[in-house]
Amino acid sequence: MEILYKSTRSDSKKVKASEAILKGLAEDGGLFMPETIPSLDKSLEELSSMSYQGVAYEVMKLFLTDFTEEELKDCIGRAYDSKFDTTAIAPVTGEKSPYFLELYHGATIAFKDMALSILPHLMITSAKKNHVKNDIVILTATSGDTGKAALAGFADVEGTRIIVFYPKNGVSPIQEKQMVTQKGDNTYVVGIHGNFDDAQTGVKKLFADKELEKEMAEKGYQFSSANSINIGRLVPQVVYYVYAYVQLLKNKQIKTGEKINFVVPTGNFGNILAGFLAKNMGIPVNQLICASNDNKVLYDFFTTGTYDRNREFILTSSPSMDILISSNLERLIYHIAGDNAVKNAAFMQSLTQNGKYDITEDMKAQLQDFYGNYASEAETSAVIKAYYEKEGYVMDTHTAVAAAVYEKYQADTKDTTRTVIVSTASPYKFGRSVMNAIDTKYDALSDFALIDELEKVSKVKIPNAIEEIRTAPVLHDHICEKEQMKATVKEFLRMED
Repeated sequence: MEILYKSTRSDSKKVKASEAILKGLAEDGGLFMPETIPSLDKSLEELSSMSYQGVAYEVMKLFLTDFTEEELKDCIGRAYDSKFDTTAIAPVTGEKSPYFLELYHGATIAFKDMALSILPHLMITSAKKNHVKNDIVILTATSGDTGKAALAGFADVEGTRIIVFYPKNGVSPIQEKQMVTQKGDNTYVVGIHGNFDDAQTGVKKLFADKELEKEMAEKGYQFSSANSINIGRLVPQVVYYVYAYVQLLKNKQIKTGEKINFVVPTGNFGNILAGFLAKNMGIPVNQLICASNDNKVLYDFFTTGTYDRNREFILTSSPSMDILISSNLERLIYHIAGDNAVKNAAFMQSLTQNGKYDITEDMKAQLQDFYGNYASEAETSAVIKAYYEKEGYVMDTHTAVAAAVYEKYQADTKDTTRTVIVSTASPYKFGRSVMNAIDTKYDALSDFALIDELEKVSKVKIPNAIEEIRTAPVLHDHICEKEQMKATVKEFLRMED
């Protein structure tokens, strides 16, 4: 069955998967959603005998229906290879519940690698399928992890350029060093004076700028996105939820059909939305537990039905979740509004104009799949320390937010369902915060001395992603005001020449 995609904000023309991937964002500013969520056509037992690559094909073929088997398998093979430090790609660890789905074994040691390893290949294939002659300019805002994973994915990919904007003082030192040392003649990294929401809003404005689009076309360029607003990011993320379930099945840790919970540290809402899609495809999921940090806009939404970004923006030790405008939530709002683009557009207009919207009681009733809660900075640190002392397991700050929220969920519900905590980054990416949680004595050390101590404490080898930036030179030192983003893009593309 062919799956077409339509905008969440209007009933404009439907597009094929490859067109949605190329566009990134719909012309009306909406996000692309499949007309229907397909059902798995292989049994859970069949899937449990497959490799990650095999499961990826079985899931993605159902969404990306205009890709041939050869095209899709080629993209998957190129993405999930020796760049990952384990053949499992996304191992599920732990002897008992809660288990940890480790999504940080790729080139940049964060879960964004799971989708951004394949997106360049999906995009180049999509460009060929649609006879695109322009260079594709990947324009992305990052709260820390997407930027490096996208840069690594697109570096020196023929026919592409990539521009990443990040909040200058809103990412960890390791995250920033990973980005500013990125090689590649087609890469450009810019720190902005502002927060992630400023960067994300600026990128959305550039996508909606028709005058800029025309100017770029005349110079042989067109924009696309590597953010989780791109359906080419979202679909690959569905895979690891399916894979996690069938791994537990294969290891006899659950029985066929047994429901499990997923706890997801959540910022832009793409990761947990992928879990929602997996559930709707047929994976037996009981609850999707949405874990927020002190920027608890999603917790408040799930508690009250009101989404309100009018609040203080808080910088935390889990910076990838320091977000007040969770872009992918729009896809869920559209879905629970009955795929009604007019209703959804009104909510999004209210968010733009007033910074908030209230969903209806009928829509609230459709949020039963979700539980929301949040963890403070103190609770996050306490969980890191407790897991290290009890289990010898060292987790990063984002995973710790999820683990802390899971404890609250258990206390609230007394639910004994087997649970998977989605572990989104290596502790090495946030070494200072992790080591401070274990013992404040480490704070006196330099960033890389601290990394060496973390290796001793965790008994996990320092990843290549960290070793290679230890002495790497800074190649990107551009900083701009948020109002200068358009001029910066034109400068990089030499559009004024």
